[in-house]
Amino acid sequence: MENKTEKCKCLIIGSGPAGYTAAIYAARAELKPILYEGYQPGGQLTITTEVENFPGYPEGVQGHQMMEDFKAQAKRFEADIRSGMITEVNFSKRPFTVKTEDGKTIEAETVIIATGASVKWLGLPSEQKFNGYGVSGCATCDGFFYRGKDVAVVGGGDTAAEEATYLAKLCGKVYLIHRRDKLRASKAMQTKIFNTSNIELVWNYVVSEITGVEEGFNKSVNGIILENVQTKETKKIDLDGVFIAIGHKPNTDIFKGQLELHENGYIKTIPGSTKTNIPGIFAAGDVQDNYYRQAVTAVGSGCMAAIDAERFLS
Repeated sequence: MENKTEKCKCLIIGSGPAGYTAAIYAARAELKPILYEGYQPGGQLTITTEVENFPGYPEGVQGHQMMEDFKAQAKRFEADIRSGMITEVNFSKRPFTVKTEDGKTIEAETVIIATGASVKWLGLPSEQKFNGYGVSGCATCDGFFYRGKDVAVVGGGDTAAEEATYLAKLCGKVYLIHRRDKLRASKAMQTKIFNTSNIELVWNYVVSEITGVEEGFNKSVNGIILENVQTKETKKIDLDGVFIAIGHKPNTDIFKGQLELHENGYIKTIPGSTKTNIPGIFAAGDVQDNYYRQAVTAVGSGCMAAIDAERFLS
């Protein structure tokens, strides 16, 4: 049987803080939004354990619980939230056309893209095992839990340098582990690193394993095993946390050739708005924010996108 085309005023692609917030605002504006959650409903926060820096949760909150709260609030205003992926988009004319993984076609008057970005991981089984239990991809999010403790940052670019200098203010010692013998970070960031007494640079090493303890449901990191890229010798460093800082990849593959993207793949938006180069298409959250990458800033841009979409339609 042939799938009928479904029509909507506002389609939101992606969940997480930006997508769910856009759904709350769009639903309250009676745009009757349809939201497709994507392969990771709730976004990066669902792989975070405790979130302590989001206003309104004085005792902190588990990342997955916070996203359930956001989702429930959007549903309360009758946002149509669906599991599944958008696999194809055509933004060449309005109404915009998208296809879902189950073969459905949707025509939308406006589209809000909130597909987020993904941390680039090392790909170690032990990294995944301790993710959220001593392994993190965000120092601003999780550094507070390591006050006075020893941690490692893996990477050599600006992201790694920023994470290391941020953590150095909180932690006893920060090991900055880089596979080469010089950093790729900007000169200004390198100067900061070299002038920070509790950052120790570990050159020409890669992480071969993250070690830790498991007691029932409780897990914690207690060290890393490093391998020298030249001599292949290994050594172990005892520490409490590992921050992976080899970059983020925006989830924009299906928008290539449809929207203007920055060189690093993030969606270009008009400063001070969520508008893209195509009228009626808006982008919110980490998919267009390579700088702040916080839940609270994603929420703000999700609100902006829904307001931008509402005003566009009116």
